[in-house]
Amino acid sequence: MGAPGTGKTLMARALAGEAEVPFFSISASEFIEMFVGVGASRVRKLFEQAKAKAPSIIFIDELDSVGRVRGAGLGGGHDEREQTLNQILAEMDGFSGHEAVIVLAATNRPDVLDPALLRPGRFDRHVTLDLPDRKARKSILNLHTHDVPLADDVDLEKTAAGTPGFSGADLKNLINEAAMRAVRKQRDEVIMEDFEAMRDKVLLGTERTLAIQPEEKHRLAVHESGHTITAYFLPEADTPYKVSIIPRGRALGATQQLPEKERYTLPEEYLHDRLTVMLGGRAAEKIFLGSISSGADDDIRQATALARSMVTCWGMSEEIGPVDLRDSEEQPFLGREIAQPRRHSEASAKTVDEMVRKLLQEAEVKAKELVTRHRIAMERLVTALEDQETLHHEQIADCLEPVTKKEKTISAVDSV
Repeated sequence: MGAPGTGKTLMARALAGEAEVPFFSISASEFIEMFVGVGASRVRKLFEQAKAKAPSIIFIDELDSVGRVRGAGLGGGHDEREQTLNQILAEMDGFSGHEAVIVLAATNRPDVLDPALLRPGRFDRHVTLDLPDRKARKSILNLHTHDVPLADDVDLEKTAAGTPGFSGADLKNLINEAAMRAVRKQRDEVIMEDFEAMRDKVLLGTERTLAIQPEEKHRLAVHESGHTITAYFLPEADTPYKVSIIPRGRALGATQQLPEKERYTLPEEYLHDRLTVMLGGRAAEKIFLGSISSGADDDIRQATALARSMVTCWGMSEEIGPVDLRDSEEQPFLGREIAQPRRHSEASAKTVDEMVRKLLQEAEVKAKELVTRHRIAMERLVTALEDQETLHHEQIADCLEPVTKKEKTISAVDSV
């Protein structure tokens, strides 16, 4: 079990080649037909064939399509899918066991599976496939670029570092897109620019050609520079990798950050700085332009969701403490919680709202202080961004690192 694209079916294919025994592979959705009883009949035939060839292996892909919780919702349990599941349960470990037949299955939704499937004697060994880390991403890139002509400037280590959260399927798609771009550009080799451009396309979407007015372009540059400058000067924030005001997908601009190291837990200090970066664009608009725009819509949504998780899930509010106050996450119509009742009082909900608002307001104040303190560097960044439209880390550093005497004087006055 694991996220889509992590290689569950690929692992089964590898096992089929290595096991040296008969291997029966089927998708769970193939059991279901419009005729009553066909699914259960197919299950019986599959297991009969496997037992005749024993020792053998059966692999059921996308198990959740028939293995969902029985009695879901308000209806009865007489549909074809549930009868198919009952037959699978009976065949796997019913009245007579079949120890010479091994049953494997793959799913990316283990939370919806019927508990009877996961009990000992059935699917009792769970193998979780996580998203690859940096070292694994580089190995996957090396594997899929084996037959791809690469230019000398291609750095797969840098590409692996710049693709956190990518699955194996995403990385394979990235290489394929980069190769197609090289062909469209009539080149014989794939260069680093192809990987960079296609990574932006996968993350942000395809470039759009919009006729943006000069005043709106200036507002976009101020907004994205606000994100960039807060990310650059906050000690715990991820390093700004690229900032752009070229419209892509649904976004008019973007500031990309890359973690310097893989994170598996999120410290409180890092989360506070992350909130500040999210609200940096709005703060920059307010200080430089004297007004705010609808461009901070997605920033506010993400910041609110993060702040609510800090308060209700991770106990990062002294007023509330280590109490789980999140809303119910049970899926309706899985037969678990139909009404989804709230587990806390109205007073607790009010306190949560106040603490979320407090976290966001503190982050906004911090963002305004940073933007004001580095105002001159910010102006250089805005000018460069309007001129070039896309800046990488080195260009960002060139704009923000030089500190003039006037800037030092302003910083000293602010500190006083």
